Amino acid sequence: MAESSESEVVAGAGEHCAQCGKSLTPTDRVAAGDRVFCRSCYANLRAELEQAVGEMSSEINYVNGTVGAILGGAVGALVWWAFTVLTNISFGLIAVGIGFAVGWGVVKFSGGKRSHGLQAISIVVALASYCAATYFVNMTFINRALEKQGEAMRIGFPPQSFELFGRVLSSDLGLMDLVFVAIVVYQAWSIPKPVALPPSLTT
Repeated sequence: MAESSESEVVAGAGEHCAQCGKSLTPTDRVAAGDRVFCRSCYANLRAELEQAVGEMSSEINYVNGTVGAILGGAVGALVWWAFTVLTNISFGLIAVGIGFAVGWGVVKFSGGKRSHGLQAISIVVALASYCAATYFVNMTFINRALEKQGEAMRIGFPPQSFELFGRVLSSDLGLMDLVFVAIVVYQAWSIPKPVALPPSLTT
């Protein structure tokens, strides 16, 4: 017990609160990262941080967030399709940028907000954008193959039926496509994820 008391005294000796500057005692000392605070300052800073985090998930404009997600998805899909048209290479890794673009768009257009609702919007739009981009990319390669074969038929947009859309979408589907989808969903989910504070150090 004596050794424990001595170590506590040493821990607080000569230290000052990083916020108010007052001398700290072993019973009035909270270490947070590389700084130490008195309990009062730590409680105030913690309350301000909790308020700021709470405001990030309140009064959310979901309409603006949805618009941002759609714009981000459209940009991501067009970038992938344009790369395919210009290089004649279907580089699926570029498609994972769709998830980032959608997640960034939903946060940016909602005013920096984050919530589970925005996560849901982001995931739905990201998946829809990925499917649309995949359709455009596959459509491009199918039409080029038809042209080389001298066929007059072309696959267009919008597709003539859901069946045609599904057939074009699943054309040349492989394991890596599922991996890319998982990455897209993860990015779309993680960017607008609500901030979670660690437990208070004074409890």
